[in-house]
Amino acid sequence: MRSPRSSSSPSPSPLSVYGWDDALEAAFADHRATGLVPARIAGVDRGLCDAVTDDGPLRAATAGHAPCTGDWAALDPGTEQREPRLAALLPRRTAIVRSSAARDSHGQVLAANVDTVVIAVSLAVPLDAGRLERLLALGWESGARPVVVLTKTDRAADPAEAVDEAAAAAPGVDTVATSAVTGEGMAELAALLTGTVVLLGASGAGKSTLGNALLGGDVLATGEVRAQDGKGRHTTVRRELLPLPGGGVLIDTPGLRGVGLHDAAEGLEQVFAEIEELAADCRFADCAHESEPGCAVRAAIEAGELPERRLASYRKLLRENAWAASRTDARLRAERTERWKAIHRHQRATYRFRERQR
Repeated sequence: MRSPRSSSSPSPSPLSVYGWDDALEAAFADHRATGLVPARIAGVDRGLCDAVTDDGPLRAATAGHAPCTGDWAALDPGTEQREPRLAALLPRRTAIVRSSAARDSHGQVLAANVDTVVIAVSLAVPLDAGRLERLLALGWESGARPVVVLTKTDRAADPAEAVDEAAAAAPGVDTVATSAVTGEGMAELAALLTGTVVLLGASGAGKSTLGNALLGGDVLATGEVRAQDGKGRHTTVRRELLPLPGGGVLIDTPGLRGVGLHDAAEGLEQVFAEIEELAADCRFADCAHESEPGCAVRAAIEAGELPERRLASYRKLLRENAWAASRTDARLRAERTERWKAIHRHQRATYRFRERQR
């Protein structure tokens, strides 16, 4: 595995193991001048977080901030009388965001400052290509590079067919078939991983087992899965960050039951790049790819070059993303309206006060 780029200073920070580099050091200069120390968030609980610093790990209060595993932070290390606390979060280079579990207009950040998104898909059960495409959209939209890892090849009925099916749903993405039992594909996978690596996938997809293989030991808890559907219990109960033996760090995540899109237009363009390219050759710019004359997308489907399923999935995810975007727009409009109302209320109260003083 290739190590992330680290600081070139004579005495590199111990945090370089976790991805600290010259650019982060420059961004942190103002914070350091006030006595704050850099830290990377390794895990988050309600109101508290585990942070890694140059002096080792510590537990800090989030102090009103909303950190996520992988964040870089400016931290007040505290004293004997005062507990450590977060003072600020550094801007995120990348972030994996899905729609919140409440399905409201706010997104949920799953991991921050990620370089490689490993999407784990179990071959012990039939491939859900639509779900894979959703996860790929999250990965591409984050700004990181997705890699599809097919796990449990030793339990697949027809591994070669499953690999072809997954590759068809992930054009332009490295797809690796692996088995943590036999070791198949692990060296190939390790060569593809760089920097901060996050594991995404459904419960029972083998993420924690895969993570243990990469970490070189039984560090992450694993559990049994149901034979009928390949689903398992959430043995990973929170996101946590761990250094990898060959360089870089790993973020394991709980299994994702829901994979709702949140402002993922660019990610969808990447996932369905072949449809985007075909659409550019349609006769009409607003072609719906249904029955319009000169539709390059329909022509590709009829020629057997593009599966009908891919177009149906693309349309479905576009509709979902548009709905999520409209919810966000509505929330932003409501927030702007409420701010103006608050300003007007303050102005009216000020005028009434002045009138009473006359």
